[in-house]
Formats: sequence, C-alpha cells, structure tokens
Amino acid sequence: MPLSRAPMPARASVPCEVRRLERRLLAYAGLDDFILLYPVYAVLFTDHGLSTAEISSLFVITSLTGLLVEVPSGVWADTVSRRRMLVIGPALASLGFALWVALPGYASFALGMVLWAGGGALRSGSMEALAYEELERLGAEQRYVRLMGRAAAASTTATALATAAAGPLFAWGGYSALGAASVLACVLCSAAALTLPEHRRSRTAAGETAHLSEPRTARSMLRSGLAEVRAGRGVRYALLMSVLLTSIWGALEEYVPLLAAEMGAATRDIPWFVLIVWVGVTLGGLLAERAEQLSRRVMGGLLALGALLLAMGALAGALWGFLALAVAFLVFQLADVVADARLQGTITGPSRATVTSLAGWGTSCTTLIVYGVYGTASGQLAHGPLFAFFAVPYLAVAAVLARRAVQYEG
Repeated sequence: MPLSRAPMPARASVPCEVRRLERRLLAYAGLDDFILLYPVYAVLFTDHGLSTAEISSLFVITSLTGLLVEVPSGVWADTVSRRRMLVIGPALASLGFALWVALPGYASFALGMVLWAGGGALRSGSMEALAYEELERLGAEQRYVRLMGRAAAASTTATALATAAAGPLFAWGGYSALGAASVLACVLCSAAALTLPEHRRSRTAAGETAHLSEPRTARSMLRSGLAEVRAGRGVRYALLMSVLLTSIWGALEEYVPLLAAEMGAATRDIPWFVLIVWVGVTLGGLLAERAEQLSRRVMGGLLALGALLLAMGALAGALWGFLALAVAFLVFQLADVVADARLQGTITGPSRATVTSLAGWGTSCTTLIVYGVYGTASGQLAHGPLFAFFAVPYLAVAAVLARRAVQYEG
C-alpha cells in the first residue's frame, strides 16, 4: 500500500508547534530569573543590619511559605489552570522586590520573602506539568529533558546576565535601581506566561487520555496525586531522588555571596564570583539531555565528584575555589534536571502538577532543615566549613545510586 501524502502536513506542523512552545517556555524561564537583586540581596540584608542568623531566619520563612503553599498550588493548577499560576507567580514576586527597596527592614524583608516564595510555589509544578503535557499532546514528550535542560540553562543564563549587570547598575543607582529592574523583569515574565498554550486533558487509570468532560475538584486532584505516589514504587523513588538532589544545593546557593565576602571579595565584585558558579549551573542544564542516558553507577560517580569539588572549593580559602564550586554546581544541576525528567516519566494520572508539587513540598522540607542547620551552626563555623559539611549528603546519595546499580546488574 503506497504511503499517503495526507499525513505529511500534520507531521511537518508538529515541529513548528514544538519549537513555538519551547521558545515561549524558554522566554518565560529566562525572564523569571532575570532578577538583578538576586546576587546581592543577602548583602542588602546585611547592609541593613541583619546578622547571619537573622538572614537564615528569612530563608526559614521562605521554606515555611513553600511548605504551606506548594501542594495547594499544585492542586489548584490541576483543578483550575496551570497557565494562570504561571502568570500570578511572578506578579507576587515583583511586589516583594518593590517592598525590599522601598521599605528596607526585617519586617519588609520577611514579607518580601513570603511573596517571592509564594510566587515560586505557584510556578513550581505548574510549568513542568504544562510543558510535559503540551509536548505529549504534540507527540514530542521525548523532548522534555531537552526542553527542561534548556529552560534551566535559560534560567541560569538570565541569572548570570543579571549578575553581570548588577555590579554596574548598583554602582550607578544602588539597590533602588536593582529593585526597579527586578520588578520590570517579573512583569514581563507574567506577560510571557499569557502567551503559553494550555490544553487540559484528563487521564483514565490506565494512562489513556481523553478530553476533559467533567469538572475537576481540588479534593479529587489531591486524592489522585497522593494515591499515585502511594501506589507507584517508581514514582516514590523518583520523587525522593528529586527532593534530595534539588534541595541541598538549592539552599547553599543562597549563601554563595556570603561565602565570596568571607573569602575577601568586595561588595561590588561579589556578583562576578556568583557569576562563576552560575556558569557551571548553566552548563549543567545544557548537558542534561546527554546525561539522561547515564547509568546509575556513572551518575553516582558524578555526584561523588561534585561533592568532593564542593568541599574542596569551599575550603580553599581563596577566590579560585569558586571554579571548583562551579563544576560541583554543574553536576548538581545536571542531576537535578535528569531527576525531574524521570519523575515526570513515571506519572500516569491526571494530577501531574500535584505530584510535582509534592516533590516541591519535600524539597521545601529538606531545604528548611538545611537553613536551620546552617543558621544554627553559623555561630560556630565559617561559611567554608559549612559548605563542606553539606557535601556529605551528596556522597550518601552517590552511594545509594551505586548500590542500586549493583542490585540491578545482579
């Protein structure tokens, strides 16, 4: 039977739709992290009289906000609209940044952290769920790792560009100029979210899809998400690995500017040392697609190497140690993207954003522990030894991966 010419236009149109979706998501990811206050906001807190313990308490407030909002936001996204969450999230963050520079002080910093964390919780899970199911609709779900890796790279590139611009802009207009630029980026990010497509679909228990024909309720979405995590061993393992790989380095990055200051960097030069680390994070996102096929044994080896480089760079006592930190963060970002992709691949039910938000909730819990330990120990230890201490959990994860590799090979 000769090949029909009729399907050819449909097949040709899919890559165009996929590329359009990717461009919009990459624009959103980039604008979401083009925050010029980011590389110096810990220093902003210090300049207004906050101690390391008080700064850590703000990070704790951030984590607590995530704990409270993360899962409800995922349920809301599955029930109402994932795109709507992506619009509201940056808008909340913009209010927080404006508050920081307009009324600097502990109370304003705390409220700003709540708004920033709340906006982040609204985006968490929503972007991944929307991206995966839109790609799935187009028959291109295999491009998810590539897209998320590039989205991570777009985010870190935007962070790097914001970091590079922060120094000169700070010299020109101080914290007020950095705050205005950050608010503008958030507004543009919300506008970019409005251009994203969203085709809601429901799934049967067998994983087959059908157009949504009955209303979703928050209770049914939460019940479905929890049931999938309880029933699926693969989902639980993927969720746990995503939590462990994401939370520790995600918490440590908040202290990178303080580590640079401890090593002797002037305030105006701190963004450049933060930039070195973010170059590594960017490369990690770009390399994630290739890393998806790595065995557990190889991934475990990479994590062990990242842990050793983290400790070595932090204990170097000199600014060249940031090169080692950059490679360590490259490994952690790469593993982070791969873990998220493997989690998405295990989800078969309708509550994708809910399950992803459960992972985000676990990440917030673990991050809260890291902040608490870091803040408590900061009275006795410098930033370098504290960074080195948190390399130990990555060695433990590497050992678990190696053990599972032996079990599978056996």
